[in-house]
Amino acid sequence: MSVIILGIESSCDDTSVAVVKDGVLLANQVAGQKIHERYGGVVPELASRAHQENIVPLVDVVIKDAGISLNDVSAIAFTRGPGLLGALLVGTSFAKGLSIALNRPLIDINHLQAHVLVHFIKHLNQQNRLPEFPMLCLLVSGGHTQIVLVKDYLDMVILGQTIDDAAGEAFDKCAKVLGLGYPGGPKIDELSRTGNPKAFLFSKPKVSGLDFSFSGLKTSFLYFLQDKMKENPDFINQNINDLCASLQHTIIEILMDNFRKAIKETGIRNIAISGGVAANSGLREAVGELGKELHAQVFIPEKWLTTDNAAMVAITGYFKYLKGDFATHDLPPLARMPF
Repeated sequence: MSVIILGIESSCDDTSVAVVKDGVLLANQVAGQKIHERYGGVVPELASRAHQENIVPLVDVVIKDAGISLNDVSAIAFTRGPGLLGALLVGTSFAKGLSIALNRPLIDINHLQAHVLVHFIKHLNQQNRLPEFPMLCLLVSGGHTQIVLVKDYLDMVILGQTIDDAAGEAFDKCAKVLGLGYPGGPKIDELSRTGNPKAFLFSKPKVSGLDFSFSGLKTSFLYFLQDKMKENPDFINQNINDLCASLQHTIIEILMDNFRKAIKETGIRNIAISGGVAANSGLREAVGELGKELHAQVFIPEKWLTTDNAAMVAITGYFKYLKGDFATHDLPPLARMPF
């Protein structure tokens, strides 16, 4: 009998719903929230209200797109955390209510594990190239930067992580200093394509082991701009492309240095990236080059699968369903959730 999972994602400012059948993605829809751009970042209260408005219509659309009925659903998977508590509460409450109404099992999902398992989604009418275990995944997002050893679908270990800020946060904060607005990461990526990545040198922090640090880079970048603008008030405008290219080059070098080290230490030759920053063109190219250098199999998700989506929630729910790993209805959402 087929296993059909309805996935619900509401960890930040994107509401998303998806349906996976026997590991194959049937439908996925995302409702974004443009309103946060004017505030330079996500406003939690506005995000929660938008989730409330979006979630019911999205479920209706996705069920129709998938060509099923709600009664066909085997279980409901939802993002329990980590994320914005108010936003998570909307998805969690809706999933619990639907689970009770349909009398179907409930499956709680760790958002970060779901980002990793995006690589195991099968797509209709495609030759699906899936990783083998063990795999090393560089998970890079606005809130997290981690190197994850993936032993099995639900057996993962963090080998290294940021000790302060995440790479995505460094992109966004530096973009704000440059006057590029929010979200800044994609804008830096776009402008860097016509810039010189070696025009300016920024210091790379020294951290022991496989951990990362980006707070020092943000601070040095700010001080660098302040000093240059004392000499030339129009420095940023005149050098914006080179600044973006040099900043992006530095962040990617920090990520690649530790990822290379992890690959060599473990001897694992199945490598992948995931998370929102995995949409960055420079990072995608760098991982591809690293794979060639170390003779590794490289797995890079389609760009729409790097940002928050319910497809990754549904596929994680599918693997948990096969193990009979279900949640009780009294589980609260968690802003911080152990990996």
